Amino acid sequence: MTRRVRTQVATLLCLAGIGLPGAAQADFRACLAGIGREAAAAGVSAGTFQAATAGIAFDDKVIELSQVQPEFKTPIWDYMASLVDDERVEDGRAAMRQYNAALAQAEARYGVDRYTIAAVWGVESNFGKNLGKMPLVQSLATLACGGTRRRDFFKGELIATLKIIERGDIATERLTGSWAGAFGQTQFMPTTYHRLAVDLDGDGRRDVVDSVPDAVGSTANFLRVAKWHNGQPWGYEVRLPRGFNVGSAGRKNKRPVAHWASLGVTKVDGHPLSGEGPAGIIAPAGADGPAFLVTRNFDAIYSYNAAESYGLAIAVLSDRLRGRAGIQAAWPTDDPPLSRAERRSLQSALASRGYDVGEPDGRVGAKTRDAIKDVERRLGMPETGRPGAKVLEALRRS
Repeated sequence: MTRRVRTQVATLLCLAGIGLPGAAQADFRACLAGIGREAAAAGVSAGTFQAATAGIAFDDKVIELSQVQPEFKTPIWDYMASLVDDERVEDGRAAMRQYNAALAQAEARYGVDRYTIAAVWGVESNFGKNLGKMPLVQSLATLACGGTRRRDFFKGELIATLKIIERGDIATERLTGSWAGAFGQTQFMPTTYHRLAVDLDGDGRRDVVDSVPDAVGSTANFLRVAKWHNGQPWGYEVRLPRGFNVGSAGRKNKRPVAHWASLGVTKVDGHPLSGEGPAGIIAPAGADGPAFLVTRNFDAIYSYNAAESYGLAIAVLSDRLRGRAGIQAAWPTDDPPLSRAERRSLQSALASRGYDVGEPDGRVGAKTRDAIKDVERRLGMPETGRPGAKVLEALRRS
């Protein structure tokens, strides 16, 4: 976020009384006390509530993250490259070997194939490496008491979190995650946890943070409830005929596979379409980019985070984990996306030239984008801030 936008956000927070340390914090404590009474009615003991909320304070950063939209919209090809690359595939195969028994048990019990379960795990937390660092109780309390549009929603998530602690499933200090309250190896919201988390390792606790079996079992249960049908593919890449009306397609516009075949749609290699049942066509980059025939199993994946790009990342990663090819058609860009390894290389090149981009970790944030813009300006390139192959090659040559 730019300094100008940060200033605007801070001004809005102050006008709303949110960023003031005195009255606002008093209002926060009063609101929290009210939630404590509701939590007690929901079965949370006074001791649990007091211990879980001791020392927490209103967190301006959480409100800032909840109210400010990203300045940079990630192109679908960059999004996919950051989530599905050779590194993640190799890490995923290693994780699947290590936790083969747990994945096999989850697959057998819930009827969801292990590759899809592992792909959700990989996209959500990089196989447990990135769980999020924001304390859940503090983040949710801030959102529930901070004047956000969805105060009641976040209050419900906070009480659900307190009930997790009350049951002894997960300790307060282990409950960290995103600013919005998603947590664990596969990033469940607390109310979703209560509905769908399972104790796959049999220790009496549903611990989706430190127990991989519980996490993958819970994910399999989520997909089962979302009507996953084992033995049916999520879909596959297709080739659209010239003049195909992408606007008439879409995930929800499902038709018999024979209907799409009659319009001239083929598999990406030119072979006839296969499979039965209703299917839709998605083309996330438009008619000039890769296209995919998707089944109801894709809808089950989609329900995990309600975004087609997200669902596609999981679907393609699951294929790669099986040993299948990734996306074959080219994205409609003359500046290819970078893998995470290449992004780290880009950040290292920027750091060697004196730019403060933090630790080269492949995650492209505001500092990296600002540095890229400055390099592009100096080299006479359009200022995009995008981590693409052109700027990386330019840095390597300079």
